[in-house]
Parts: sequence; C-alpha cells; structure tokens
Amino acid sequence: MRCHGGPCHCQRFHLLTRDWAAVSDASKEAALQAQSAAGNGVVAYDGDTPVGWCAVGPRRGFTALLQRQLLWKGRPTESPDDGSVWAVTCFAVSKGHRKQGLTRALLAAAVDVARGHGAARIEGYPMLNSGGDTVPWGEMHVGSRATFAANGFKEVSQPSKRRLVMSRLL
Repeated sequence: MRCHGGPCHCQRFHLLTRDWAAVSDASKEAALQAQSAAGNGVVAYDGDTPVGWCAVGPRRGFTALLQRQLLWKGRPTESPDDGSVWAVTCFAVSKGHRKQGLTRALLAAAVDVARGHGAARIEGYPMLNSGGDTVPWGEMHVGSRATFAANGFKEVSQPSKRRLVMSRLL
C-alpha cells in the first residue's frame, strides 16, 4: 500500500530526513512489515484485500517525530521519550475506499492496539488548512481534527498555524 502517493511505506516519521534518500523502497517496505508483525499498525480489509493502514506504535520508536522540535512547542515539561505514550503518525486508504469512514475506524482500532499494549496515552498530529478541518489530499495521511475528535482525542497544542497535537488518555 502506498502512503499519500509515494512509496513511503509509513516510514516518514521513523527515518531522519538526512537518512531518507539512502534507504531503499524495499528496505522501507521491509521495515513496515516488521513493524506490522510487532503489532505497530492496523490494517483494514475488504475481504482478503488490504484497503487501509494506520501506523501506530510507541512514540519513542518514531525517530524523526522525536526530532521535530515544532511538535514539542507548548509542551516544555513533556519527555519525548516517555514509553507510555503511543503515536498515530499516518493513514493510508486505497482509492475506491476513501470517504467511507475507514480512517475513523482505523484510528479506533489503533486506540485499541495501544491500550492492549499498556499505553497510558495516545496522540496524533493532524494538519489544518485555513478552513479548519479540511485537509488537502496530499496531507491527509496524518488525519484531520474531526477524525481525532470523533475518537475522543483532545487538542493539546497547536504548535503552528496548520499543525495540531491531539491526545487521548487510555
């Protein structure tokens, strides 16, 4: 499954920008398979065909996420390495299955996965455009405010004009 039009394989928040080009698509795909096998992600199926994916796992496992200083703005006392916090970093839904509520269902499943692994809290990083909840297609991979709010997430901070940090206690 391809994330937001490219062969990301949901590794954008795992790999530092300086390392991105050096890692092959095959290596990114293998990393995704290993993360999935370890329970760090959920898949939606239409019969036997995977049609959606949500990357979720311990926040400290997302190296590039931890390096994004912007996300820590307004949260000076929080430790990025807190092992009890899980993160939802991206969604991918196949064409023909979009606009059917799969992203919300994937997020609900991600919450269950995090809870099942003993997480105390889960957070996500949706983008906003000037209209509020509408996110341009190319950025939909992080989800929308409405998707997170519908799953009980509350805004923690808005570190930039277009980025939110939303969190839910488990």
